[in-house]
Amino acid sequence: MASLKKLVIRGTLWTLIGYGGSQGLRFGGNLILTRLLYPELFGLMALTNIFIIGLQLFSDLGTSWSVVQNKRGDDPVFLNTAWTVDVIRGFVLWFGCLVIAWPIATLYQHPELLWLIPIVGITTIFSGFESTAIAQLERHLDVQKQVVFELSTQAVGIIIMIIWAAIAPSIWALVAGGLASTFLKMVWSHFLFPGSSNQFAWEKDALKDLLTLGQWIFINTALTFLAEQADRLILGDLFSLSLLGVYGIAFTLSDMPYKVVMSISNKVIFPAISKSIDQPRDILVPKILKNRRPFLLASLLLVVVLAGFGDLLITTLYDPRYLDASWMLPILALGIWPRLLSQTNEPYLFAMGKFQYTTCGNILRLACTIIGIWMGFQYFGNAGAIMGVALNDLFYYLAVNYGLLREGLNGLMQDLLATFLLLGCLALIIAVRLYFNLDLPIHSLLSQPA
Repeated sequence: MASLKKLVIRGTLWTLIGYGGSQGLRFGGNLILTRLLYPELFGLMALTNIFIIGLQLFSDLGTSWSVVQNKRGDDPVFLNTAWTVDVIRGFVLWFGCLVIAWPIATLYQHPELLWLIPIVGITTIFSGFESTAIAQLERHLDVQKQVVFELSTQAVGIIIMIIWAAIAPSIWALVAGGLASTFLKMVWSHFLFPGSSNQFAWEKDALKDLLTLGQWIFINTALTFLAEQADRLILGDLFSLSLLGVYGIAFTLSDMPYKVVMSISNKVIFPAISKSIDQPRDILVPKILKNRRPFLLASLLLVVVLAGFGDLLITTLYDPRYLDASWMLPILALGIWPRLLSQTNEPYLFAMGKFQYTTCGNILRLACTIIGIWMGFQYFGNAGAIMGVALNDLFYYLAVNYGLLREGLNGLMQDLLATFLLLGCLALIIAVRLYFNLDLPIHSLLSQPA
């Protein structure tokens, strides 16, 4: 248990380092690219990626999760069967890109999507050939090697984007960087564990284990895609490409707290829980609440900074073309709070194989996203649509916590205390800004057309 605790602590620290480095690269690259490329190109790339990610999530069998959770997670036959499934899936996904390209280009009236989707979709083939060594690193909480691997491949992609954009500013800069990063990741993954490269295999027992867990993951990830990408799918029709690109910038920044907590959940909490989930509830719950407290405080700090000062961040770092992000960011950052509360608890449900609660949560989240954006846009214009996006995580939180209560993992009181602390901090920031005559985001929000 002591060695596991050390692995968790070390894994958490390296995850934070990795996330900080990743966001630093992404943010720095984003600042440079927004000065070299027009917002319309970011909007076009966002639309392209939505449908490719959608294909990936609608066919996700959770092979990586299976490697982490399954007792045969280090068995070469099991690993090679999982890899073979992923390779086949990669080619199927690319064929799917070919099939959907024309209907999507016609629906959104952007002819560029006809060739962008198949070309960017080649990344699905590269991803399919990635070694199962990546999942094994997660299984054994070897986060340090994961961080070096992921940061290096990300840096290569960003550097290529910047160089290409500086020489020939076009959508090809974003495409080339993405392809190069994914290709390097595919090749390098087979050298993470020397002498253990994957080869084709097809064992029935391994396949059965993969599909048993995979059927729930398939449903859950498909609904996750619809719930998380519905905003861009709908806003892609309501907003101009330029405003959609600006929304993408604001959403990316607002999503930072969630991404760091999700990284820790996937790379540290879930693998660690899988080894100790059988403990009695009276022993497990106090440990959960104690270990969860620092994550909540860190998440709270990030949300307070983005919601309280996000508009100043945008106006300071971005040029006037991205000014609309200054009122979007605080709304979206505050809206992500219920999801952060859920993310620090839901790995316990996953470790018990209870995916049905998050599945229901994503159904509610999807319905609320569609209704919220439509009603918000109808009555309050662009600002209303953004507020519709911000409110959807509340219903996901309710579904997840219903599951936690049923499974004897109650953390509602801790959530309430953290939420009151968040609201108190935001009230203090508002008071300070008013005292120093600093405009609040509400001023620019009220100027939006209804």
